Amino acid sequence: MSVPLAVPLGGWAESVARLGSRVYTLCLVELQKLRHDRTELLTRAIQPILWLVIFGTTFSRIRAIPTGNVPYLDYLAPGIIAQSALFVSIFYGIQIIWERDAGVLTKLLVTPTPRAALVTGKAFAAGVRSVVQAVGVSIVAALLGVSMSWNPLRLLGVVVVVVLGSAFFACLSVTIAGLVLKRDRLMGIGQAITMPLFFASNALYPVEVMPGWVRAISRVNPLSYEVSALRGLLIRTPTNLWLDFGVLVLAAAVGIAAASALLGRLAR
Repeated sequence: MSVPLAVPLGGWAESVARLGSRVYTLCLVELQKLRHDRTELLTRAIQPILWLVIFGTTFSRIRAIPTGNVPYLDYLAPGIIAQSALFVSIFYGIQIIWERDAGVLTKLLVTPTPRAALVTGKAFAAGVRSVVQAVGVSIVAALLGVSMSWNPLRLLGVVVVVVLGSAFFACLSVTIAGLVLKRDRLMGIGQAITMPLFFASNALYPVEVMPGWVRAISRVNPLSYEVSALRGLLIRTPTNLWLDFGVLVLAAAVGIAAASALLGRLAR
């Protein structure tokens, strides 16, 4: 019985390896685009850093938000890291529309590469960009005196969390692009949902102080689970990491599936 099973298992492993190679290649191609505009990450990092420096230090002094025994600046820092990843990813669909207009997307879609691999490569490229920006925010937070864990395993977990969260929001952006098909419409929708996603999460304040309807939204907002995981890993606040990681993995998988299904509409 073992001999007949060897061939399909070998073919399955080869297919997975080939798919992984294509995802890696597409991700690398996306990251190489940064060489043409190396200031992009710096300019995108300005707003999250201002949130941390101005909003964080001000509210730390007035003590308006109850965070228990955790200093507010420490409480806020993981939320701003998640915010920076959100801001990098939520407009990623604009790049897809630009590639459509330049004829690049059509050429990619006629290759043997599955659409899911194409979307996954782009999504995880957004995740790597977000990690680079998160490093900058973390350095500023450390300079401000935020007490964070520098345990290598915890930092690896932070990288995974940021990549998964960014992958979901990048796929959400691509999904919206597949529905609206135009850059100006995507910009409008992206701007309309970015701050509600941010404020309807636990990035700035605990869930307990939210109105009931906002609390209900926060429970289905993947950003809340990203922030909870980052707080648990960086400042060791109590959280269910298995639940946080599970929600982020599920959200990323659903996002990739939705974006892959709508990607073809952009090339028509």
